[in-house]
Amino acid sequence: MLKVAIIGCGKIADAHAEQIGRLPGCRIVGVCDREPLMARQLYERFPVEACFSDVRELLENGRPDVVHITSSPESHYGLAVICLEAGCHVYIEKPFTLCELDARRLIELAASRGLQLTAGHDDQFSHVARRMRHLVQQGYLGGTPVHMESFYCYEMSQSTYATALLSDPSHWVRSLPGKLLHNIISHGIARIAEFLTTDNPSVIVHGHISPRLRSIGEEDIIDELRVIISECDQTTAYFTFSSQMRPALHQFRIYGPSNGLILDQDQETLIRLPGKKAKSYLETFVTPLSLAKQYSANVATNVRTFLKRDFQMKSGMKCLIERFYASIAENGDPPISYREIVLTARIMDAIFAQLTALKVDSVKTGDPDASPESPRANLCIAGD
Repeated sequence: MLKVAIIGCGKIADAHAEQIGRLPGCRIVGVCDREPLMARQLYERFPVEACFSDVRELLENGRPDVVHITSSPESHYGLAVICLEAGCHVYIEKPFTLCELDARRLIELAASRGLQLTAGHDDQFSHVARRMRHLVQQGYLGGTPVHMESFYCYEMSQSTYATALLSDPSHWVRSLPGKLLHNIISHGIARIAEFLTTDNPSVIVHGHISPRLRSIGEEDIIDELRVIISECDQTTAYFTFSSQMRPALHQFRIYGPSNGLILDQDQETLIRLPGKKAKSYLETFVTPLSLAKQYSANVATNVRTFLKRDFQMKSGMKCLIERFYASIAENGDPPISYREIVLTARIMDAIFAQLTALKVDSVKTGDPDASPESPRANLCIAGD
């Protein structure tokens, strides 16, 4: 029986408690939050054995094998160190840490103690994401990805979290290096990082505050972000974050030398894009029919998953937790490679460094559209 604890009892902790409860062979021995009422409400609504307001008390009394850290991002590193030093395996909600250096330190600490770590990139373990990964691994692209496009949009008008952020000048999100972006974009960046083949891609960033937010007096929260990621003469990628574009996409597109794939997270669909086109006017008939057939097949797959009672909003989290626990039991590879976790953090560091430079330059010049020289905008020439 695997003993599990949760630190941080906000909204996302509910999803963790629910998905842990779906797995056999484990029990939640304790939950912890520095606000006792938060710990108490989670304890009362889920099958939890005890609640605490002190992390060390939780670790001493509950003696968990694995800890899920679901607190605010600035606390992730410190809490993970305490848990690892206590001999616990650790699942850290996204973002893994506030910077690459802290991510590396945690990985080194875990390795030195023979413990496992993972990051909460659960979108990569949804049903449709697993189908996409299987096709890529089977060689459907025809080789190394040539280009990727990751869209991760956020509808602020429909989020109570965003409403609280915009109305509170001292909200904790504003203290993060990347502010709103820091707490959201790792899902979309991690999708790209999984398929990059080098460890030091070039990153070029443009970000701005949308006219919508400026109209309500917001001058601090960047909600429009465009990123170009390049491996010189190899793979390129675009990342788009937007609070304003419609439809609000959560998509990932990957193109190889032979074929491409489009994953739609919201619709739970995966579309194959054959590299060869039909001759002449047949392309205008055959391809639409093929797409219609694929969408129908996606519907059938989703219906079967629904009937199996495994079509939940956080089914990807269940799969990630299940694989993480299996890696602990079998002392195997973690479900998300440490290289991918570090690379995601590295790209995010580059994004936030450039946004900070952009803001500083804008203040100096008085021009909100000023574009300073990017600290990571490198010109790549084939053969370098």
